[in-house]
Order: sequence, then structure tokens, then C-alpha cells
Amino acid sequence: MAAYFGNFTNLFLQSAPWLLLGFFIGGLIHGFISTERMNRHLGGNSLWSTVKAAFIGAPLPLCSCGVVPTALGLRRSGASKNATVSFLVATPETGVDSISVTYALMGPMMALMRPIAAITSAIVAGTLVGRKTEKANIQRQTACKKACGSKKAQTEKTHSAAQKFISGLKFSYIDMLDDTANWLLIGLLFAAAVQAFVPESFFTQWGSSWLAFVVMAMIGIPMYICATASTPIAAGFLFSGVSPGAVLIFMLVGPATNLGTIAIIRRELGQRALIAYLTGVVVTGFLFAYITNLLAAHWPIQRHLLSEHHVVTGWVYLLSAVVLAVLLLASIYRQIKHKLTSNAVDKEA
Repeated sequence: MAAYFGNFTNLFLQSAPWLLLGFFIGGLIHGFISTERMNRHLGGNSLWSTVKAAFIGAPLPLCSCGVVPTALGLRRSGASKNATVSFLVATPETGVDSISVTYALMGPMMALMRPIAAITSAIVAGTLVGRKTEKANIQRQTACKKACGSKKAQTEKTHSAAQKFISGLKFSYIDMLDDTANWLLIGLLFAAAVQAFVPESFFTQWGSSWLAFVVMAMIGIPMYICATASTPIAAGFLFSGVSPGAVLIFMLVGPATNLGTIAIIRRELGQRALIAYLTGVVVTGFLFAYITNLLAAHWPIQRHLLSEHHVVTGWVYLLSAVVLAVLLLASIYRQIKHKLTSNAVDKEA
């Protein structure tokens, strides 16, 4: 159990700054980007809006924990399900920081394949969401325009930048945090259990077979790890005998999915969007894994392992973890208080 709690603490520390950053970006989007502007760029269900969302998300240094609040901010500001899913896939799978670490640890081929596969899987996932899922979105946007569009426009004109900033922070660290806190904690707890109780030999025993693709996908889907942190682990798999293609699947699926993200996507975007999300990530990952193994036969993988890359210093991790813990405790308190109040009202009724 000591190893389990140690893993949980380490995961909480590693994810805290990215979670706070994701909520912060989500708040800025909600506070400063109008519904009309978001609808214009990411509100349609066209292929172009899906592509734009993928390229916007790809360079951002957000992992699967941090991208959820940011994506929810986009969605609630008017982005379509297609664009939201595309953003959700592209953002955690790659970023400028993780690409540089991939190049340092595994060479140019893996550093090149990673962003190409990430952007492609995002576009595929967004496209798979389909037009049917947008009917409810169009109706919601139309109703909002009729009921509160003029009021929102007036508010955006009269509010100062400071007021928008404060409003965005309240939206992120109260409203969105209350919606996602429980599932984020569940994802962290599960990831800690995987690291504590599943031996490393379990990941490496299948070598370069197709079964290795399946195993890496099954392990990666519920895991809770960011793109940068996944890279040294993936490099260790590579040097232990796992094929480059299977390693690529781990680097795509691991950061893009976890139990918390899956649950939140299902609740916020629906079952069809969740299926499109997972299909885009896994199927495209398998395709690029196969291509990567073919290329690896002619393009040697870099065979040295550098020290683990750290994006922020230790005190930032610690301070962020303290702030996040306080916010989560406050969120849990609000949820419990709301539930008790609701139960009391029900009993009186």
C-alpha cells in the first residue's frame, strides 16, 4: 500500500500544475471569447472546423487532465462536438514540449510520427462524431440566441477586462471543477493502482507482435499520464523490446485517455462522441503503429536514454498540488452541502 500511496502522491504532484493551467485556460476562453466568435471558428460540423481544432490543440502543453476543463470551456462557449472531440484528442497526445523530449530520447522518426499521428487521429475522431450529434447543438445554440443572446452581447460590451477575468476564474475553478472533480480523482487513483500492482514485464513480454498493440491500447486507455511524462516510460519500453509501433500507441493512447476523461466525455458530449473519440485514437494509432514498424526497419531508432525532462521546477509542482488540493476539498464540500440541502428539500416536500 505504501507504493500505491506513493504513486498517487507522485501523480497528483505531476498533474496539479497542468490541471490548474487547463482550468485557467478554460476560464479565459469562457470569459473573453464570445459565443459568436467561437461559433464562427469552431461551431460548425464541417471538416474545416475539425481540422482547425486539431491544429489549435496540437502545440498546447496540456495533458489529458488539463485538456478536459479547457475543452469544456470551448464547448460551453459554442464549439461543436466535432471540434471539441478533435481538440480533446490532439491536445494531450502531443505538444512542443513532448515532441522535444521524444526527439531527445528516441530520435527524429518517433518525434515526427508522434505529432502526425496525433493530428490525424484528432481529425478522424472529430469527423466520426457525425452530423447527427450536431442537431441538439444547433437547437441549443438557437434557443440560446433567442433567450439570452441579446443579454449576453450586452454583458460582453459592458463588462471590463478585469470583470471578464474574474468571471472566467469563477466559472473554471467552481463550476467546471465541481463537474469534473470526482472523475479526476478516480482517474488518479486508478492510475496509481496500475503503476503499483502491474509489473513492468507485463508490458514487454509481447515484443513486436500485433498483440503488443492491443495490450498497449488496453493499458493506455484507462491510464492517467501526460505526454511529456509518458515519453521516458515509452522509451524504457522500447529499449526493453517493445516494438516502436506499440510504443507509439502507448504515447498516443496513454495521454489522450483515462477513466476520468472517458466519463466526462460521455456525460458532456454523449455516447456517440465517446465512441468516436476512442475509435479515432485507437484505430488511427494502430495504423500509424504499423507504419512506424515498417519505417523502423529502414530508419534506426535512437538508442540512448537521456534523463527525464522536467517542464517546471519542484516547488511549482508542490505549490500547485497544495492549491489543487484546497480547490478539490472546497468542491467536495460544495457538492456534499448541495446534496444535503437537496435531500432536506425533498424530505420537506
